[in-house]
Amino acid sequence: MRIGSLLVDGVRRFGVVDGDRIDLLDDTADVFEVLTTRNPAAAGRRLPWDETASIAVPAPIASIRDFITFEQHTAGSLRAITGNGEVPDAWYEAPAFYFTNPHAAIGSGAPVPMPPGCEVLDFELEVAVVIGTAGFNLSVAEAADHIAGFTILNDWSARDLQSREMRVGLGPAKGKDTATTLGPVLVTPDELAGYESGGRYDLAMEVFVNDTRIGGDTLANMAWSFAELIAYASRGTWVRPGDVLGSGTCGGGCLAELWGWRGDRQPPPLRIGDTVRMTVQGIGTIHNTVIAGPPLHDVPSARRSR
Repeated sequence: MRIGSLLVDGVRRFGVVDGDRIDLLDDTADVFEVLTTRNPAAAGRRLPWDETASIAVPAPIASIRDFITFEQHTAGSLRAITGNGEVPDAWYEAPAFYFTNPHAAIGSGAPVPMPPGCEVLDFELEVAVVIGTAGFNLSVAEAADHIAGFTILNDWSARDLQSREMRVGLGPAKGKDTATTLGPVLVTPDELAGYESGGRYDLAMEVFVNDTRIGGDTLANMAWSFAELIAYASRGTWVRPGDVLGSGTCGGGCLAELWGWRGDRQPPPLRIGDTVRMTVQGIGTIHNTVIAGPPLHDVPSARRSR
């Protein structure tokens, strides 16, 4: 099953995508109950579905955890920041993640405003898993049963803002706060069963800027499986329907990694008017164009106490 979402008469509606059509669910239907029971509860209204148009986020979003699970990306990004691409031992010990802003989730085709004060905008090509049923302190064996489906994730990143704020010793915040693209659809695990091996999915991933291919990888290169990420995320706490867990950026899936390997900012940071397109085998394609952002309102430096 493939779930998509459209704005219909100003109201966000979910539906089951079938080729170039979407069968809308009843407006009272719970998307995650539909996915669990495989009962579409369609409202009888069928509309055109066009992934090249502007479409909404394919599922209700509760929270977003974004992991870093591709070793190549980790090494290249560290090299860009520190000049040393050696991955620390701590990275191998447990899957690291940060929380990002669920209110900034946007669909494919939505414009992406330049973050205020940003001059070094980047993209990050990922696949995300969405939780469909709640679970607490799950084992790896239990975790897969809590998956609703998979979608593409673009973790838009203001690298200059991110670099400054992470020097304080906390994770990225405003550097990742403006937009996270999810889409174009939510694909249930059974649809990807033919790509699965040992808990990994061998899905080709590619990213383009203005139709120029920048890089790509296979999702099979994740250092941990999605079940392992879910088990870790649920350790001592709950995961609930609508929680999103990003795979982290694939190898060759962002500019910062390429800058680390090449030693300069080529390709250059994104500019207003650039269109980023991401394709993942078995899921589809998302696209967004960068537009001018809101003004930067100054906040004063800290008042020193000593």
